[in-house]
Amino acid sequence: MNGNAVVVGIGESEYYKRGGAQETEFQLAVKAISRAAEDAGLELSEIDGLVSYMDNRNDPLRLSAALGMKELRWAMTPWAGGGNNSAAAIQCADAAVSGGYASYVVAFRALAQGQFSRFGSHFSGMTNAAGPHAWTHTYGLISPAQECALHTKRFMHDYGITQEALCDISMACYANAQRNPRAVRYGSPLTREKYHDSRWIVEPFHLYDCCPENDGAAAVIITTPDRARDLKGEAVPILATAQGIGPNIGIDSFQGRWFPGMFYEGVAETIWQRAGIRATDVDVLQMYENFTGPVMMSLCELGYCEPGELQDFVANGALEGPDARLPFNTSGGNIGEAYIHGFEMINEAVRQVRGESTCQVDKVDLSFAVGGPGYAPGSAVLFGRD
Repeated sequence: MNGNAVVVGIGESEYYKRGGAQETEFQLAVKAISRAAEDAGLELSEIDGLVSYMDNRNDPLRLSAALGMKELRWAMTPWAGGGNNSAAAIQCADAAVSGGYASYVVAFRALAQGQFSRFGSHFSGMTNAAGPHAWTHTYGLISPAQECALHTKRFMHDYGITQEALCDISMACYANAQRNPRAVRYGSPLTREKYHDSRWIVEPFHLYDCCPENDGAAAVIITTPDRARDLKGEAVPILATAQGIGPNIGIDSFQGRWFPGMFYEGVAETIWQRAGIRATDVDVLQMYENFTGPVMMSLCELGYCEPGELQDFVANGALEGPDARLPFNTSGGNIGEAYIHGFEMINEAVRQVRGESTCQVDKVDLSFAVGGPGYAPGSAVLFGRD
């Protein structure tokens, strides 16, 4: 790490509301990868590695044929559940090019919830509950919203946090999405009154605490600094990555050590040690928010504030806009831009270093993206300047 690999191209399809895409999920993936190659100034045939984040439908053989790749030398996907390892896909691509296993590796996610099933719905059609599900589904705990709500409600109770903190996080995502024409929520601002008047999904989550369901794809191309010098795309170094769990996580998330929590203390310690910085050194943060609650806990576990400080830390527009106290989810994130399983936030983290964001923070030297809090093992990636 520490700049041994760089992102040299980013690309994405258009983002749609669930069911709005005219393309298939496979076509969305090809479009995002093709645009990333165009951004890099790289021929599609030169790509020789594929890292797919939690994407079992768009397999490497079919993709390599559609893209016209001369040779496929690296194909893998990180272990995943929820949005936890979107940043780990970058780690896997970094490892491939740094280790010499491939020269130009694409990391991507394609998601067409209109064509296929709703990603965050309960597990319908399940005939038996295996593994950890045997301890939860039998009592009606069957959806990600329910699971994260239990953590959030307990966290709020323990530290005296009110509903306004969740509202502040959601409003920040919507406010930043109003600057971003790509965002599905562009042109639909959120007010505090509208937030509180919206229906409950599962307490403490209102409608606007939950990410939408979308169709789309995002991709990045990773190579070495030496190869990047021959390409037109502006190279953005990968300074550090981390993924992991523990210690003592147990069989599932509802354990004394981690409840309420999002398992990110270990990931935080690893990435700050590898990068030689702390959370407060970061210029801009992209944090996966399937729901607003996990954001609160992760901000604390990553080292931005103590739980007792959280309410004030996010209040009064502290996360909104390029001049925020903590510039956060500057494209709108999962809630405001689109839910592409958090991978669109990887692209936004790269854009911030390049100076290309629609909500551009001044003088970005360190740009941080965090995979889905709430599902272990978690992951994070730190980008920097050359």
